[in-house]
Amino acid sequence: MFESAELGHHIDKDTYRQQVPGLREALLDAQFDVLQNREFPVIIVITGFDGAGKGETVNLLNTWMDPRHIVTCAPDKPDAEERDRPPMWRFWQALPPKGKTGIFIDAWYMSAIFDRAYGRIGLAELDQAMDRICRFERMLTDEGALLVKVWLHLSKERQRQRFKALEKNPTTRWRVSDTDWDHYRYYDKILRAAEHALRHTSSAIAPWIVVEGGDAAYRSLTVGRSLLQGLQQRLEAKQESGPPETLPPLLPAIDDIHVLKTLDLSRSLIKTDYEKQLEKYQGRLNLLSRQPGFRDLSVVAVFEGNDAAGKGGCIRRVTGALDARHYRVVPVAAPTDEERAQPYLWRFWRHLPRRGRFAIFDRSWYGRVLVERVEGFCSPMDWMRAYGEINDFEEELVRHRILVVKFWLAISKDEQLIRFEERQTVEFKRFKITDDDWRNREKWDLYEQAVGDMIDRTSSVVAPWTLVEANDKRFARIKVLKTLCKQIEKAL
Repeated sequence: MFESAELGHHIDKDTYRQQVPGLREALLDAQFDVLQNREFPVIIVITGFDGAGKGETVNLLNTWMDPRHIVTCAPDKPDAEERDRPPMWRFWQALPPKGKTGIFIDAWYMSAIFDRAYGRIGLAELDQAMDRICRFERMLTDEGALLVKVWLHLSKERQRQRFKALEKNPTTRWRVSDTDWDHYRYYDKILRAAEHALRHTSSAIAPWIVVEGGDAAYRSLTVGRSLLQGLQQRLEAKQESGPPETLPPLLPAIDDIHVLKTLDLSRSLIKTDYEKQLEKYQGRLNLLSRQPGFRDLSVVAVFEGNDAAGKGGCIRRVTGALDARHYRVVPVAAPTDEERAQPYLWRFWRHLPRRGRFAIFDRSWYGRVLVERVEGFCSPMDWMRAYGEINDFEEELVRHRILVVKFWLAISKDEQLIRFEERQTVEFKRFKITDDDWRNREKWDLYEQAVGDMIDRTSSVVAPWTLVEANDKRFARIKVLKTLCKQIEKAL
C-alpha cells in the first residue's frame, strides 16, 4: 500500500514557486464557496509517521487558506474531563459546522494503531476499532460532510535521517522527542498495524490519500491539490435524485398487535403505598449515588413517551433524590441553528456527564425516529439510518461505563385526552399544552407504529427500553425509581 510513497518523489524549488500562487488562489476560492453555500463541512484528517511533516502541512493549509474559518484539532493525552467521557467525545466537540473546515491531526486513528503495534490489543480488537471508525465516518458523510483523509508516509530510513537532521540543528532539536525514537524502534510493527487499518477504512466515501512526506515541496503540492480536487468536485457535483423517499414497511402489518398493546395500563398504586415506596426508593437512589464505586460510573437516563404521559413528574421524583450538584436535566426541543449545522447526534454528545454524575434527557436522540419520522422533518433514509447510528452511540457510552437507562412512558388515548383537557382548564398547567400536542394526537396510530419500530430496533442487551405503564402517575413514578435503582446496583 505504501510502495508509491517510497519512490523518492521530488519537486524542485522553481517548479514549487511557480505552482503555489495558483494553487493558493484556487483553494481560497473553493474555501469561500463552501463558506458561502454553508451546505456541508470540510473535515481533513492528516496523519502518518512521525517526522513526515504533519505539523508543517497543517500550518501550510492555515497559511494558504483563511485560518479564521479553520479549526485545528491536535489531541494530546486526554485530560481529566476527556477521560470522564468516551474517547470520541473530544472529536465530536471539535467537529466544524457547515461551511467551515476542521483539520484533525492523527484524529481517531493513531491511538488504536499504536495500541496494536505495542501489543496492547490484538488484531481482532484493532478490526473492531476500525469498524467503529468506518461507521462514524459513514455517519459524517451521510450527514453531508466532505471527508479528506491523508496519510503522510516515510520509509524507516528516511525517518531516521529526518530525526538526525532535526537533532543536529539547535533550532529544531526540540522537535524530536524520546517518544519519537521509541516509535522509530517500533516502526515495522506500526507499519503493519497502519497498513491493516488503512485498508480497512479506505472506502468510496472516504478513501485514503497516501503521500510521500520526505520532500516538503512535493508533499505540500500533493496535499493541496488533493484537497482542491475534493472541494471542486463536491462544489461542482450536480444535485442527484438520491435514494427513494418511500420505503417498504419495516415489518408488514398483519394485525394490530404491537408491543405497546401488551401493557396493562390499568396498573395503579394507592396513595399510602405510593408515599411509602417513594420514600424508600428515593432514599435508595440517594445512597447508591453516594457509594464510592459510583465515582467510576455515570448515568444517562432517557425519558420518552406520549405527550402528557408524565415525563416531567417522573424526572422531578428522580432529581428529588439526588444532590443538585451531581445531575443535569437536558430538555430537548427543536434544534437551534447551531445544532442544525452539525451532525444530528452532536447536540447530545455535548451533554454527556462526567464520572459520578447523571444526565437526564427530557426527550432525546430518539426524536429522529419519532417526531421527525412522523412529521416528515427528515427523509425516510435519514430516520432509517438513525437506528444504527443510535445503537452505535449507546454502545460506545456503555463501553465507557456510562449506564444508559431508557424509559418509554405509555398512556392510553383516552387518558391523554383527559390530561389535555385538564391542562387547558387549570391555570398553572396551561403552559404544558400547545397546538402541536393536539396535532400530534391526530397522528396517534402513526406514532404507535414508530414507537414499536423504535423499541424493536434499539432495545439492546446493553441499553434496553423499560416500558412504563403511566395511566396512573404514582405507579409510573415508582416503576421509574425502582428500575433506576436496580440498574445502578447491577452496574456497581
